[in-house]
Amino acid sequence: MTDPDQRLVADVLAGAPGAFERLVREYQGLCWHIIQRMVRHPDDTRELCQEAFLRVHQCLHQYRGDSALKSWIGQVAYSVAKRHLEKRRIPIAEVADPDDDGLSLLDQVSDGFDLEAACADAEIAAGLHAEIEALAPLQRTLLTLYHLDDVPIVEIARITGLAEGTIKSHLFRTRARLRERLQARMGVTA
Repeated sequence: MTDPDQRLVADVLAGAPGAFERLVREYQGLCWHIIQRMVRHPDDTRELCQEAFLRVHQCLHQYRGDSALKSWIGQVAYSVAKRHLEKRRIPIAEVADPDDDGLSLLDQVSDGFDLEAACADAEIAAGLHAEIEALAPLQRTLLTLYHLDDVPIVEIARITGLAEGTIKSHLFRTRARLRERLQARMGVTA
């Protein structure tokens, strides 16, 4: 646990005035991002963010500092969003195609698809945004955490509880799907 994390956790646990509010201010963006990417409904997202911070407050004494406070809070937010989707019977991930031989590429994170370059053109960016929004909650969340928020795979693994290889596989398949869909939108043949 970093010194600022230690101080903030100790202050919250001691009931220091304003400490929990500081914690919420520091991590509300992360919490919102994870839940919004999973749930995609603003009212549900607000409610689930409140639930996540309530759980953080109730369980902060269990935080041991094995990972960054950011990862631990992200894990709580992910868990709350995942449980919400499960209650509503919304599939969290797309089922992999059994004929897909992409499993041999588990360790290949970069497949040459440059997400930022794909966003360079406004029309392509609009198409990319629409395709990202059409992804299943898990793929959408993993993709945006990794590519847009620059969260390292090891941190995403801590947040989601998924194995690093599983995350890499999801990222590879999701980028491939986005590439195919964008090429189809633009009339480009592979």
